[in-house]
Amino acid sequence: MNRLPQTTTAEKGPVSVIAGPWPSYAAFKGLPERDRWVMYSSAKAYRQALEDQGLVMAESYDAFIRRVCAELEI
Repeated sequence: MNRLPQTTTAEKGPVSVIAGPWPSYAAFKGLPERDRWVMYSSAKAYRQALEDQGLVMAESYDAFIRRVCAELEI
């Protein structure tokens, strides 16, 4: 996982920025639709967990959602 230099924000202090996109969900596009929606929910929860630990994704949330939806074909 590539990280950009550590930056700071007024609210959080020092934060680590994860260069992305990361991870890819394209390998799951062959799953049944219900399972792809489960993976979509898991992707959002995983990103939230990373952010809760103080990590910041270089990819915006909107871009993340578009990419995951495209990779999962949903």
